[in-house]
This record gives sequence, C-alpha cells and structure tokens, in this order.
Amino acid sequence: MDEEIVLTEYEMKRIIEAVLFAAGYPVTFDKLAEVLHTDVETVEKIVKEYSDEYNKTELARGVQLLVLGKACQLVTNEVFSEYVKEALGVKEGGNLSRSSLETIAIIAYNQPVTRMYVEQVRGVDSTYSIGILLDRGLIKEVGRLDVPGRPHLYGTTEAFLRVFGLSSLDDLPPLTDRSEDQ
Repeated sequence: MDEEIVLTEYEMKRIIEAVLFAAGYPVTFDKLAEVLHTDVETVEKIVKEYSDEYNKTELARGVQLLVLGKACQLVTNEVFSEYVKEALGVKEGGNLSRSSLETIAIIAYNQPVTRMYVEQVRGVDSTYSIGILLDRGLIKEVGRLDVPGRPHLYGTTEAFLRVFGLSSLDDLPPLTDRSEDQ
C-alpha cells in the first residue's frame, strides 16, 4: 500500500515554483494538482496567494507569476524587458507590425472571426498578417463557419494572453468609439 504524501502549503508553493520555472510554458492547475497529490481548488488557492506575493509592486522581482485561465506560468517581469532583450540579443524587429497588431486586435475583440471579416474591418487583404499570427502561435483555427466554402474561424491562444500580459480576454481594455473623439 502506497504511503499518502502530505505536503505543507510552503512545500507546495516551492514545488509549483520549481515546476513552472522548469516548464517555461503554462502548466494547468489539473497537472499541478496531480503532481502535488491534492485537489484543483487547493492549487488554485495557493497559486492565487503566490501570485499576489510574486507580483507585489514594491518587490519588483525579475519574474512574475501569471495566471492564464486554468493554468499559470512564470514569466519575465516586463519592467526588465529591455535588459533581457539586450542580454539575449533580441532584436526589435521581432515585434508585430502595425497590420499584424490591427489584425490580432480585431480577432481578440470579435472572435471567432473569418479572414473575410478581418479584411472587411481593415479594408485590406489580411492573408499575410493572419499567416504571421498563426506562425507565432498567437491565433489558431477554432472551427469553420457553416456557410458555403466553410471558411476558417480564428481565435486567440494562451500564447496571445501571455505575450500581452493578460490573464483572460476579460482583461482586454474596453473599446472606445473613435468617432466621439473627432
């Protein structure tokens, strides 16, 4: 008969930190619960507490604990991004173009959407921008529209949330009506 493993909250936090550091990608609460021999609710509670500790502004740690829906990840604190880019030789050219940013914004706020919808909103062909976003894993095909031709439907990914520092789509800033500004 296997001996039951009982970990303290302190031990669980340290194990979560080690797993997230080693993974380098989001790890689900289900997987952490399995590793810690506990339930998902306990993991969610511990991650929330640990996230609050990690992300206190007065500490300004080099990493932060990001909660992404039902998963979490350790990521570089954006306050130090310029130092990290310099140390790792990351070029600014790796950023998204204006057209890709417009495209991903349309998808994020209106998903799921077709390429034709994006093109209708932007007023230009968006095939290239959608291809770039797919290649970078920021969007994915989430189905097909039930009309003749069955065009692909696109939505954002967890990578999109990570890159833009969001926990969920609910964290997107509200849209403003630009016509009111004029």
